[in-house]
Amino acid sequence: MSDPNRHAALFLDTSRKFLCVEYAAKLRSAVLALPADKIWWRPDDHSNSVGNLLLHLNGNVSQWILSGVGRQPGSRNRAGEFSARGGAAAPALLADLENTLSQVDRILAGLTPADLLESRVIQGRHLTVFEAIYHVVEHFSMHLGQIVLQAKLHAPGSIAFYEDAGGLARPIWQDQRR
Repeated sequence: MSDPNRHAALFLDTSRKFLCVEYAAKLRSAVLALPADKIWWRPDDHSNSVGNLLLHLNGNVSQWILSGVGRQPGSRNRAGEFSARGGAAAPALLADLENTLSQVDRILAGLTPADLLESRVIQGRHLTVFEAIYHVVEHFSMHLGQIVLQAKLHAPGSIAFYEDAGGLARPIWQDQRR
């Protein structure tokens, strides 16, 4: 028979590892591989720069986890995340997001299995804490992929997260953490 509390703990632990360890390491590697003049580069007026995506990830994670799940006060200018055409350099943008992820890790570490079933209203949506966390992990992954694509476009060959090991992808992103 399965243990729902064990499953809930596994979900929380895995969410923390994805957001605060794996995705953070891959993000740092990709962003720092970009030439400095490409952080705010956009392929066209309808696309986002890496700078925009970093602002957006910080805003999303703050709104959904810090304010929504953790019930901390906060405000967000979502439109401003996308409309910015310039701003801070990559190290400062990364530091802001890494600070937010550190707070997220503390909030997720403090949740209990019962907390996952609590209701929240985030961005006008009625959902559970479980759904909010699931959304953030998925959302972060999607934008991380966009950032990695731009890093590979502007700095070909500068990042690799896996090494071929006899047909198996052996993770090497752990070696790239701070």
